Amino acid sequence: MRHKLRIIPLGGVGEIGKNMTVVEYGDDILVIDCGLIFPDEEMPGIDVVIPDMTYLEQHADRIRGMCITHGHEDHIGAIPYAMERFRCPIYGTRFTNALIRHKLDEHHLTDVEIVDVDPGETVTLGCFQIEFIKTGHSIAGAVAFAIRTPIGTLIHTGDFKIDLTPIDGEPININRFAYYGSRGVLALMSDSTNVERPGFTQSEKEIGATFEQCFGRAKGRVIVATFASNVYRMQQVADVAIAHGRVVCFQGRSMEQIVKIAQELGYMHIPADKIVRVEHLKNIPDEMVCVMTTGSQGEPMSGLFRMANSTHKLNVGAGDTVIISASAIPGNERGVSRVINALYAKGADVVYDRMADVHVSGHACMGELRLMLEIIKPKYFIPVHGEARHLKMHADLAKEQGVAPERTFIAHNGDVIELSARKGAVSGTVQAGSLMVDGLRNIEDVVLRDRRSLSADGLVAAVVLLDAETGRLLAPVELYSRGFIYMRDNEPLISEASALVYEKSKRFESSEKGEYPAIKTAIKNRLKSFLYDRTGRTPMILPIVMEV
Repeated sequence: MRHKLRIIPLGGVGEIGKNMTVVEYGDDILVIDCGLIFPDEEMPGIDVVIPDMTYLEQHADRIRGMCITHGHEDHIGAIPYAMERFRCPIYGTRFTNALIRHKLDEHHLTDVEIVDVDPGETVTLGCFQIEFIKTGHSIAGAVAFAIRTPIGTLIHTGDFKIDLTPIDGEPININRFAYYGSRGVLALMSDSTNVERPGFTQSEKEIGATFEQCFGRAKGRVIVATFASNVYRMQQVADVAIAHGRVVCFQGRSMEQIVKIAQELGYMHIPADKIVRVEHLKNIPDEMVCVMTTGSQGEPMSGLFRMANSTHKLNVGAGDTVIISASAIPGNERGVSRVINALYAKGADVVYDRMADVHVSGHACMGELRLMLEIIKPKYFIPVHGEARHLKMHADLAKEQGVAPERTFIAHNGDVIELSARKGAVSGTVQAGSLMVDGLRNIEDVVLRDRRSLSADGLVAAVVLLDAETGRLLAPVELYSRGFIYMRDNEPLISEASALVYEKSKRFESSEKGEYPAIKTAIKNRLKSFLYDRTGRTPMILPIVMEV
């Protein structure tokens, strides 16, 4: 064990999001990232989904620290939930840590040790020496890690792309990757998100011309929807807007907060007199207004969604130009389409990624991934941050670059990958998976199944009133429907179902109280069968026995 490096993904493989990786050697544990994913339509009532951290809770005394690659929710969103379970110092760049501090404050966690690290610096955590390497991504402060261990160097790229002309003027430090590659790298863990796309990812600067064209021909307000975390994109839009004589208004709680942090840390530079609050826009001509808002993914509570549906202070109308500067994340296509249609219905001129170059990805395409493999020449390769097809395609790419298939590991969450100087293998598994969070609680699968059932077929409650001493029925059975049928239009069905339950309930009169649960189950099964025969639907059945 002391001569083997253990790598355990707890999230982020076989899925996009929920990134969390354990690196372990001897008695020392290093955690890389701690992210979440947002629920899909199959998770009614769920707020967020986080990694199962049972393994880390069981070994909390061995955790030397948590290093964060960047500040996107799928890499930092679960940190508050982790800090409620175990404590360890957190290391990240200044912008990343500012977002983490804000998130912890919202959860009233104020005594967490957070350490700012600049790209190029190295921190020592137990037996690990971790160098923070500047990379390019769609958020400020993104880094990769070169982790020197007792048996070799592990490179974790984080989310990255190779942008040689970034907005901040500080391109990825490709020289450091080459430095480690020339000295031998034990293993590479690399972002797989865009492995399906050939070539190289566009530079952020390449979409500047599109913004110039859109602002140049706009006669009224310009409304730009983008990711709140993409401060480079927002700076670019602000620069173009100001050059065209417009003021800038930011909308959306997360966007306003991130802009404030980015301005304070020097990642954004917008003159104070060019930023206006929404209530002051009524005094400014439309042709002098630019609004930046959240909602590029069609989120129901976002600024753009509410503008499109006339529930916002800034409702979109004829003469407005709306630029959706993002591509739809897989699963969000329908929501984005609904918003675009609503904007058109309001008379707005809409520009989105299918029409013009208004968005570039923050992830490396095939050419960049191939280049990273060629520069680093790892002995072992572990593709991460991708669904099954992404990991498989990245593994195939590594094979083309000379990494032997037996030295490539397409992992599942919870797999324990053990590496030594001589060989590597998946040696077992630890508890892993997803925890669904509703408010302040974790929700079990059985609860989620009940919610799905309720959302699909509704609920029917049967209320039986008994004499507490004799078990005699005191009144006809009352049935109540919620989300199943409209009772006034189905009185014959309700009457027949009530009579059926009444007959079954007569068993209470000749039974001991210990038999009541079995009778309730019989009522439930009979009523479910009856309703299915009559309607073809299976609502949740809730027998309620009241004794008076």
